[in-house]
Amino acid sequence: MSDENKDKPLISFYGFIFDALLSIAFFIFMTYVLMPHVPSEDTNVILFIAGMTSFCMTGVFWLAANMFRVTLVDFQRNKEQD
Repeated sequence: MSDENKDKPLISFYGFIFDALLSIAFFIFMTYVLMPHVPSEDTNVILFIAGMTSFCMTGVFWLAANMFRVTLVDFQRNKEQD
């Protein structure tokens, strides 16, 4: 790839903030989705296990959202070049 396409960064500050907000919303959503699946009667244990599980899933979601954003920006760069 040539250096003339380097004017638009692959990761912008606003894109990073947007992905972080989406990840927080995903974490909260997945915590509430996973809570009924924890085999315990203690509410603190249920919240802890569901939170730790959704934390791992949120990490994967954050990586996927960032990879999608970088791929989209690169695709738009190549489309403008043609």
